[in-house]
Amino acid sequence: MFRKSLFLFFVISLIASPVYAAPTTTSLELSINLVWIMLGAFLVFFMHAGFAMVESGFTRAKNSLNILMKNFLTISISTILFFIVGFGIMFGTSGGSFIGTDSFLLHDVEDVGFFVFQAMFIATCATIISGAVAERMKLSSYVLIVIAMTAFVYPVVGHWVWQGDGWLTDLGFSDFAGSTVVHVTGAVGALTAVLHLGPRIGKYSGKRVNVIQGHNIPIGALGVFILWLGWFGFNGGSTLTADPSLVPMVIGTTLLSTSAALVSTAVYTKLRFKRIDASLSLNGVLGGLVGITAGCAEISLGGSIIVGLISGIILVEGIHWLDAKLRIDDPVGAITVHGLCGIWGTLAIGLFSTSTGLFYGYGTTQFWIQTIGVIAVIAWTMITLGAFLFIVKQFSSIRVSAEEELAGLDFTEHGSNAYELKESLISENDESIGYNLGLADRLNNLSMGNAKHKST
Repeated sequence: MFRKSLFLFFVISLIASPVYAAPTTTSLELSINLVWIMLGAFLVFFMHAGFAMVESGFTRAKNSLNILMKNFLTISISTILFFIVGFGIMFGTSGGSFIGTDSFLLHDVEDVGFFVFQAMFIATCATIISGAVAERMKLSSYVLIVIAMTAFVYPVVGHWVWQGDGWLTDLGFSDFAGSTVVHVTGAVGALTAVLHLGPRIGKYSGKRVNVIQGHNIPIGALGVFILWLGWFGFNGGSTLTADPSLVPMVIGTTLLSTSAALVSTAVYTKLRFKRIDASLSLNGVLGGLVGITAGCAEISLGGSIIVGLISGIILVEGIHWLDAKLRIDDPVGAITVHGLCGIWGTLAIGLFSTSTGLFYGYGTTQFWIQTIGVIAVIAWTMITLGAFLFIVKQFSSIRVSAEEELAGLDFTEHGSNAYELKESLISENDESIGYNLGLADRLNNLSMGNAKHKST
């Protein structure tokens, strides 16, 4: 009797149990694609650790805590704003091929994975500005810039290029992973902010350009390695599918361009300055990454090496030109890395694309389309953010006071320091506001030893 009852229970259990269908080829493909996109999103997120380390390492120790807070606030604020309004402006139904008009708060959006991946990109665009304005901008002013860039300026550019029927897409403009959409937009935003902000105290003395050396180049170098790793997700994840032929090609061109840029920067600085400049070479890596981002899916492996070699030279001359000639103070070289190298990478499609490029017999049409796109993005970003900053400055200065800048933003903005600093002696020993600028300038440059002031 017991055996019959047990057998009956077993039969009923089988009948009542849900039937699980074997995975289909389509479902497996969707799952693999989702995993690939999410892996790309994770890598791009990790790039923010790299940005924080590069920026803090290439600037003075007394501002390190402020830099870390800026980077954490950037990704947090931009992600929320992208959810509320940015995604809709960027990928919503197009209004006149200019701006999205729906999908706000992800309404009727089923592909949340795509939103997550794109949210990492919008944060990357905003954090470019952080390095360029380092050491002298109010945290509140920087937050306002992040809001303007992520809620409106960047999403409109993204709509033009990546939405599907934006006017630049209709024109034939090509930017696979964002040399212009992400990097040029961020760099022009940085340039606009720096022009409103002015240089750091002590950077320029008459006709001289004074070196303000970063406090920890090894930390900056580790940040560059992190960014290099993250960029494989930045470019590779932009395929949006785990395509077995496209993904290796994208990562291959990214790797070769970056390697070539490092080599060309090191060799060029040796020829130009009689030594291999470490900080410029590290920035050369980033210049090579930015340079290949637009064309990583349509430039050959050999072509990517050429793009990287030229990116490295542009990086060196661009930083020197902005710093010494135009006297634009950019502590980490962000404007050159993301702006000039981003412009070059976008235009390079018109030359090296295997499907539309001049060197493959397709004429100059694509090159001029790329040029129009770059000019449009530069004009849009500079005008909109410039107008925004002009309005903000009518109510309050966007820059900290001279006393706060000399004491360091760690203490004045956050009430503590990342390290025990020699610069903090200024605020510790003199509570008055009558700071001696000459003394402060000497303290800020103690890490240079007795080296003479020189042009960058």
